[in-house]
Amino acid sequence: MNILLMGNPNVGKSVVFSRLTGTNVTSSNYPGTTVEYTEGFFHWKEEVFHVIDVPGVYTLDPTNKAEEVAVDMIDKGDIIINVVDATNLERNMNLTLQLLEKNIPVIIALNFWDEANHKGIKIDIEELESILNVPVIPTTAVKGHGIAELINTVINYDQKYHSHHERNDEERWVIIGKIVKRVQQISDRKHTFSDIIDEITIKPLSGLPIALAVLYVAFRFIIFMGEGIIGYITEPFFDNIYYQLMNSLSVLLGGEGLLHMILIGNLIDGAIDFEQSFGLLTTGIFIPLSAVAPYIIVFYFVLGLLEDTGYLPRLAVLVDNVLHKVGLHGFSIIPMILAFGCNVPAALAIRSLESEREKFIASTLMVISIPCMAQLAMIFGLLGPYGGKYIVYLFLILAMVWVTVGVILNKILPGFSSDLLLEVPPFRIPSFSTIIKKLWIRLSGFFKEAIPLVLFGVFCINLLYVSGVMSGIVNFIAPFLNKIFGLPRDAIYAVLMGFLRKDLAMGLLAPLNLTIKQLVVASVVLTIYFPCIATFSVLLKELGFVNMIKSTFVMLLTSVLVGGFTNLTFTNEGISLIGWVIIVLILIFLRKFSISNKKFISGFPNQS
Repeated sequence: MNILLMGNPNVGKSVVFSRLTGTNVTSSNYPGTTVEYTEGFFHWKEEVFHVIDVPGVYTLDPTNKAEEVAVDMIDKGDIIINVVDATNLERNMNLTLQLLEKNIPVIIALNFWDEANHKGIKIDIEELESILNVPVIPTTAVKGHGIAELINTVINYDQKYHSHHERNDEERWVIIGKIVKRVQQISDRKHTFSDIIDEITIKPLSGLPIALAVLYVAFRFIIFMGEGIIGYITEPFFDNIYYQLMNSLSVLLGGEGLLHMILIGNLIDGAIDFEQSFGLLTTGIFIPLSAVAPYIIVFYFVLGLLEDTGYLPRLAVLVDNVLHKVGLHGFSIIPMILAFGCNVPAALAIRSLESEREKFIASTLMVISIPCMAQLAMIFGLLGPYGGKYIVYLFLILAMVWVTVGVILNKILPGFSSDLLLEVPPFRIPSFSTIIKKLWIRLSGFFKEAIPLVLFGVFCINLLYVSGVMSGIVNFIAPFLNKIFGLPRDAIYAVLMGFLRKDLAMGLLAPLNLTIKQLVVASVVLTIYFPCIATFSVLLKELGFVNMIKSTFVMLLTSVLVGGFTNLTFTNEGISLIGWVIIVLILIFLRKFSISNKKFISGFPNQS
């Protein structure tokens, strides 16, 4: 039996799913799309029940790819569990009635039941069942309350339940009003501490400083814990156990030859160097597992906390006005934050934006100005020893790029950004088991993407080296890039490698003895000029060939201009006086440009 979990965003579907399926879960893309859904199963006696967590939607009249997939998946379900937020019955009933009009078996899980009681909301379950003619089960999924009854209702579902005719939106909302009036009562209650927290985190004057503090603490925690995992787990393993294993294999292969070059790589001063040897089993394994994975693990754990406490929707509301300046709305902050972990899930998250214009702007800004956690780890390792101010300089430059390119794209592309229609849930205590399950699913996806691509990248680079093709490419473009970026010939190898894995490319800069100025320039260029191959493949599918070509042009042009600007205005002591003057002039220009009404190019449909 196929069970579909459907509901609005932020109604606790993932927690219900976690309670139903335990650890038997996988994450997949819907065929022909990049829309991701989660599926799992549970056993009852000898029968297997297949559970699918459908992307959250507000309506069955799709406005984006995720909602299209949700509608398509309805036909694949034998029964639907409609997860409804008991604290916001009226808003959730619109989707419920649309599902009932499909005349397929539906069970309503009235979630956050305890929270509704705390807010003084009383819902007559029997009356709601009588009106809708379907089972209604009150649940508090985070505590496991009602899950057993929900499972029992699924197993013993009575096929004689509901029959509903189709209605238009106006008719549906009239019926919703009548239903809510009959089944729900709200009593007066005192202003609680939770209400106060809700208010101060959503108002700009107090909410923005809190948001900055939350993000600062989150990233400090990620760095601290990531370094801890590296120092106490991965480095000891690679320096002792894995090194001995690879050294034995190197000796067995005779320390040289084509096979040794591919598997072990070059010996640095007669020994294996996991960062520089560049073999499949040395650098190819070390980079994703030791240099990257520790930070990714902690990042996804923190992301799960922010999601399940209900903080991310508040952040979207807070930044909505700012993001409108670059042609986006507040929800776009979600893929931007995801990009700091990995650009691939960020590119997938962009699918939920309404228009092709917004997808193009969000994708381009994400790729050219946000380094993933893997690249960040390498940036901290390269720039950190010279002082934290150089990392600050790097992020200042990238922030300027994000704002400048965003404002320009917003003005030259026709159309306008849609309004933010996002429900802000109350703060909730997250389910630790659900966070761990999300962490496992995301890590599985990361390793499936990262390790094969890193190995493929290392193999390709070795092949280019052995064949002499790499030397030919470098000889051709080195004079041009050296004049613009001020980088030595050997740094061009790292720039070319960035298309495969940017973190691996950053690692190639380490042995080159570059000045701090050159390291900053190289970091800027590597961040901006092109996405890694995994992100590129996702965006190609999401944006389409023509828009991906346009985005690529923006990336390459921006990397040349910003890389050249950084080389011109940056010194080993930091940004020069002329650099600060140019930055101020750019800000003044953006201020005037952002209020202009001119449109320069076409190619995107006008969408409201």
